Amino acid sequence: AALGCRFATAYRGLTNRAALQPNQTIAIFGCGGVGLSALLIAKALGAKTICIDINDATLQKAKELGADYIIYSRANDPVKKILEITHTGADVAVDALGSEITANQSLLSLKRRGKHIQLGLLLTPDGKTPISMARAIAYELDLLGSHGMAAVDYPEMLKLITQGKLKPQDLITKTVPLESGPELLKNLDQQPATGVVILNP
Repeated sequence: AALGCRFATAYRGLTNRAALQPNQTIAIFGCGGVGLSALLIAKALGAKTICIDINDATLQKAKELGADYIIYSRANDPVKKILEITHTGADVAVDALGSEITANQSLLSLKRRGKHIQLGLLLTPDGKTPISMARAIAYELDLLGSHGMAAVDYPEMLKLITQGKLKPQDLITKTVPLESGPELLKNLDQQPATGVVILNP
């Protein structure tokens, strides 16, 4: 159950759509559920990882999970920092949050012929999001969307778990009684959880 949305979405996005390879550099914008899952999957695939977020607590969690670099984007220009780290730009960049700002930062952080993958849902009122298409053309970038994963494709992801290469249990931050569920859900938008909270009957 815990592999549902966050891991399956990130796994298909990185493997099937972006075809992330060992030693490639991936920039992950947003270290929530999908972003941290993408980090674990990228590490399991042998990629170099850069995690970007405005929340210091989630960045520290990303560091604990093995991120090679973290960028606190409230105080730093993430595109500039990624170019300083990579010199040419990231091979793959992921918008795991789903905003106009992070989508464009992801695109602008790429090297020539890099791949932007949109995992975060861009829920704008009119269904449109301004994006730097001039950069996409000039740099010959691939802009990829990915949405979930079919159940028939789960065995490949589960194999990484049974091999011990992918450890979703590392995202668990705390276990609480089942009775705490309603209160946690009610306050989720004010106090988003870092990692995964397990409700234990």
